[in-house]
Order: sequence, then structure tokens, then C-alpha cells
Amino acid sequence: MSNVKNYTEQGGEKTIIGGELEISSGGKLTFTGAELKPAAVQADSEATTIAGTVADFNALLAKLKAAGLMASE
Repeated sequence: MSNVKNYTEQGGEKTIIGGELEISSGGKLTFTGAELKPAAVQADSEATTIAGTVADFNALLAKLKAAGLMASE
């Protein structure tokens, strides 16, 4: 058993991150070929109607999709 927090299992099929994973400047994180990026800020909802809540929620979904954090279809 290893005493390191971050390691790749024998055979290379699985990497364990028990510490911190830092993506340095110029680095990127991809999933199935698509780059993952932080999602744009979504302001807290101040909606007072269901329609307003739906609009805020749809704006959040759009930002998650644009960042590659959610499949668009």
C-alpha cells in the first residue's frame, strides 16, 4: 500500500487524487474531447414569480452548458 495521496493504479486505468489537483496556467481539463471551464457567474435569484424562477434557472442551465459542465443534448 502506498502512502502518497495522488497516484495512478497499476495498468494506468485509474488515477486517484487524494490531495489537490491544480491546473496551472495554460493547462486544461477535458472530458470526451471537450474542454471543461468554470461556469459564468449566475446571480442569486430574486424572482417573485414562477416565470421569473424559470428564467433564472434556464439562465443557469445555459451557463453550465456553455462551460461544458452539462451536455446540451
